[in-house]
Amino acid sequence: MDKFTTLTGVAAPMPIINIDTDMIIPKQYLKTIKRTGLGTALFAEMRYNEDGSEKADFVLNKPAYRASKIVIAGDNFGCGSSREHAPWALLDFGIKCVISTSFADIFYNNCFKNGILPIVVTPQQLEMLLDDADRGSNATLTVDLENQTISGPDGGTITFDIDPGRKQVLLEGLDDIAMTLKKDETIGGFESKLAEDRPWV
Repeated sequence: MDKFTTLTGVAAPMPIINIDTDMIIPKQYLKTIKRTGLGTALFAEMRYNEDGSEKADFVLNKPAYRASKIVIAGDNFGCGSSREHAPWALLDFGIKCVISTSFADIFYNNCFKNGILPIVVTPQQLEMLLDDADRGSNATLTVDLENQTISGPDGGTITFDIDPGRKQVLLEGLDDIAMTLKKDETIGGFESKLAEDRPWV
């Protein structure tokens, strides 16, 4: 998993509440177990017409937001079914940070397991960030995980809270397997002692 330290990029405004995982990645795309290739299906029902053509008024189809790395979203982002394909699709598109006033628990946890930073802000802070994001290609935000800050295009900065353990996971780029391997020496020592003490196991 890539390390997350500082991210600077265009922020796409999506002031919609209750964006669920089916909206993020519709169920027909869940047949794959690969983490790549899902970016084209991100927000598919909002992004495409029935004939497959793009909906011009959808934010990620607008020229200014096609390379967005950050999404500024309404309350309760990632609710619905617990599909890990949702963060996979966001990451494959290029989005590495989602900012909202609240997240569904399972989606929130899945983000950290896949290298995406979900940031919880106050409603007032969200309004400020949405205002910044409405500037199109000038809507560049800088997210500094180490210092827990979000800096806007005018130089204004807000701070955010994050669990220290989850913060470290992203800073070091550790998925669950990598976290386990950090304790490889301790695990190996335990297994060796177990084999000596209980050779029948």
